[in-house]
Amino acid sequence: MLRQRAEDVTDIDARLVQLCDDMLTTMYEAPGLGLAAPQVGVQKRFFVYDLGAGDGSQVLINPQIVESDGEWEYFEGCLSVPDMGFDIVRPKRVHITGVDLDGNDVSIEADELLARLFQHELDHLDGVLLLDHLDDDQRKEAKKTLRKRAMDTSDPALPEASGSFLRFR
Repeated sequence: MLRQRAEDVTDIDARLVQLCDDMLTTMYEAPGLGLAAPQVGVQKRFFVYDLGAGDGSQVLINPQIVESDGEWEYFEGCLSVPDMGFDIVRPKRVHITGVDLDGNDVSIEADELLARLFQHELDHLDGVLLLDHLDDDQRKEAKKTLRKRAMDTSDPALPEASGSFLRFR
């Protein structure tokens, strides 16, 4: 499911609002900065996020990056690869559009951490995982580590449920 492109949201209703509330609870417990719908088994194009900068939690529905600029390398992690992180190069600035839970059009110019969060979550909506951003050697080593952990079911670093979150060191 995490490898499939999610479908556009066509209706914003009470069920979607409740799902977003539940996703935020899950995200905060992880702890993470963002959580995309496919990570909780919902093949729809939206994600929740909160940078913890005092702006509160947000939801972005049917997001798309319409412009990007620059380059920024930053250490990025994801619960789908627990306790592992990698220096990933992504655009430093993005302009993202979408819709909020009230159905209002949203247009955000973001840079650095917020831009990275948007790109990471949008990757999940497009079926792209963090490991896809690694070079061949890094990806092989990460998969080897994950396979080894899967063989040891007592490994406390393994997540209890499928999903991934944007985390930074």
